[in-house]
Amino acid sequence: MRILGPNVFGIYSSQVRLNATFVDGDIPSGHLAMITQSGALGLTLIGQAAVENIGLSAIVSVGNKSDLDESDLLTYLCDHETTRIILMYIEGVRNGEKFIRAVRNTTLKKPVLVIKSGRSEKGARAAASHTGSLAGADDVFDDVLRQCGALRAESTKEAFNWAMFLADNPLPRGDNMVIITNGGGAGVMAADACDKYGVNLYDDPHDLKSVFSPVIPAFGSAKNPIDITGQATAADYTKVFDAALADDNIHTVFGIYCESALSPSADLETIIEKNFHKYKARGKLFVFSLFGGQKTADYVAAAKKRGVAVSDDVYNTASSLGAMYRYKEYLETPADKVADTARNTAAITAIVSDVEKKGRLFLLAREAQQIMNLAGIAIPRSIQAQTVKGAVEIANTIGYPVVMKVVSKDIIHKSDAGGIALDLENASEVADAYGAILLNCKAHVPNAVIDGIDISEMVAPGTELIAGARRDKIFGPIIMIGLGGIYVEVMKDVSFRSLPVSAQDISSMLSELRSYPLLLGVRGEKMKDTAAVVNVIIILGDILSHCPEISDIEINPLVVYEQGEGVRAVDVRIILVTDEKR
Repeated sequence: MRILGPNVFGIYSSQVRLNATFVDGDIPSGHLAMITQSGALGLTLIGQAAVENIGLSAIVSVGNKSDLDESDLLTYLCDHETTRIILMYIEGVRNGEKFIRAVRNTTLKKPVLVIKSGRSEKGARAAASHTGSLAGADDVFDDVLRQCGALRAESTKEAFNWAMFLADNPLPRGDNMVIITNGGGAGVMAADACDKYGVNLYDDPHDLKSVFSPVIPAFGSAKNPIDITGQATAADYTKVFDAALADDNIHTVFGIYCESALSPSADLETIIEKNFHKYKARGKLFVFSLFGGQKTADYVAAAKKRGVAVSDDVYNTASSLGAMYRYKEYLETPADKVADTARNTAAITAIVSDVEKKGRLFLLAREAQQIMNLAGIAIPRSIQAQTVKGAVEIANTIGYPVVMKVVSKDIIHKSDAGGIALDLENASEVADAYGAILLNCKAHVPNAVIDGIDISEMVAPGTELIAGARRDKIFGPIIMIGLGGIYVEVMKDVSFRSLPVSAQDISSMLSELRSYPLLLGVRGEKMKDTAAVVNVIIILGDILSHCPEISDIEINPLVVYEQGEGVRAVDVRIILVTDEKR
């Protein structure tokens, strides 16, 4: 026997006509199932669904999850015939890997909408590495949801808008969307909203002109947004909608109505609903936003009751379109084979085991560099010095300029301790830097045992990224890529994925970064070697997967050069799993 709860408000199923909840009155039946971790908010969601004229197929309150949890319920609803869409309100999951499996399996069959509270990163900042501090639970959660095809909403209103549009419409067939409006200003607002939510406006001027010029006034506009002018009647709207419906290059129509004396609200059923059903029968997406007074507002409410997805705000409509396009893209993206480039795993494990025997929880620079060499990740040439004289001799051998870094098991963040000197051009600078590093580190960590100073070549400048892999306490093994360098925790331009991953997954991570244009080449620069970056992330994930003793691997910076010229792992940090985490 399985247990639901404790601390729940009950369950509802339209299929068996069961209402064992605290809700007073009937619950409208429909195709949206809700899973909620909050009792009070769950009851509120039921009421809000009724206001939005969204019928429910099932409602389950999970409460304190002593046995059944959201993943179990998601697995059940995945094959629930009455349910077409699932909405979840959750505050956190205990078994992230189980949750990932459940979401992945379900989103292949039906949309999963998620509202998750708790975006704070407090508590994650005490982690030992940058990857740990950046991998706040919400950051990882957000990217893992995206990886699994779930759609995360910012609010209950947004979630219900998405549910309404997803339930009542086919998914778009392609990326080309046309806005058709009787008000130029409203069309511009809609274009801005679509840009915000990643919806592509079709912009082939020749096709647009040939399709729309014959059916709009001469003083209208056949440029997208299509302005059919304020004098448009119901018949004018229908002519334009029919023209768009007949064009195979147009995949989605976003209609807009601005109430006026020339376009009375009495015509709305003809303008919207007849065309809505015509488009639906042809499998083409048709959505609508309306601007107007009380009569228009009354129509919006009535249309929703009749199962027609309309909105009184272009941003709500564009947000819903964005969700539909993201879900379409997820479903249409072919599954790529999981990447695996594992090599020299026995030798890597031997290095880690030796560190464990010495009682250390992180690898020294030399040990981390050995692992990079074994794994096939390029690093700068470096040699460890024990004396000032030795440092100068090594620098002369490597060739100037050089970089010097302290080697100590007691100092993790070398730059914070003043343990790094860059761009040293001659023997005199090397000698001075040697003494300065020792003084800085002793002042910062008085009891630190310093094993020497690492002398390495100063690599050529490039685009600096941070690359990492770690064991997340909720989601297990994850990888991370982001904008690197000393400002990584300030910019927080990072993307995460749960392992296992494909090369395609990692390419998607890169494209999500705000700094991604830097990799494409700016101000005359050539495109960077993103294939080499993808390969490094695959390798880091493989190391983590094959070596359970490792908790965190971080490369910062990973310097990326032009296409075909590879990358260099300048600074590598590897931390081991503590006994408490085993």
